[in-house]
Amino acid sequence: MNEALSLAPQASAIRPYALALSGEARAALKAQHPRCLWLTGLSGAGKSTLANALELHLHQFGRHTFLLDGDNVRNGLCRDLGMGDGCRRENIRRMAEVARLMVDAGLIVIVAAISPFRAEREAARQLFAAGDFLEVHVSTTLQVCARRDPKGLYRAAREGRIKDFTGIDSPYEAPLAAECRIDTDEVDLAQACHRLAALLLKK
Repeated sequence: MNEALSLAPQASAIRPYALALSGEARAALKAQHPRCLWLTGLSGAGKSTLANALELHLHQFGRHTFLLDGDNVRNGLCRDLGMGDGCRRENIRRMAEVARLMVDAGLIVIVAAISPFRAEREAARQLFAAGDFLEVHVSTTLQVCARRDPKGLYRAAREGRIKDFTGIDSPYEAPLAAECRIDTDEVDLAQACHRLAALLLKK
C-alpha cells in the first residue's frame, strides 16, 4: 500500500482511453439494466446471507450478476490492508471501483460489506449514474448481531483480542437515506430477497 501511495503523483500523467464499446451496448446484450446494490450493516447482520440468496434468486430469472463479498475481497484484492480506519476507507474505495467496472460491463453487482463510514459509501455512490447505486441498510441491531456472533468476533473484540472492531471500539455510521432498510431479525430471508428484487425492478 505504501508503494501504491508513493506512485500516486504520476496519476496526473494518465489519460483514460476512450473505449469503442459503451456500457449501454454491453447491457443491451444482456437485456438488463446494470446496477450496484450495496448492502451495509454490522458484522453478523446477515448481509452475506442475504446477498447470496438474492444473487441465486436473480440468476434463476436469467439476470447476469456478480457478488462482491467483503470477506472474499479481503482475501484477495485487499489482503494487504489492515483494519484501521484508513485501511477500511481504502478497502471500500477499491470495492466501489471494482463494482463500477462490473456495472460498466453490464452486470447487476451486489456488494456485501460492513462499509462503516457514510463518506466512503457516498463516494461510492458518486461513481455511478443517478439511480444506479442502491444503498441497502441491513439494520439488524448490535444486540442481535452480537448474540448471533457466527464467527466469534464480538466475543474476541470484547475480550480485547481484536482491535478496531465495528460496533465495539470502532464506530458504525448508519445510512441516513438508504433506498431500502431490512432488519433480518424481523424479515425472513425469502421476504427480504423479494423486497430487494422488487427494488431493482422498480428502479
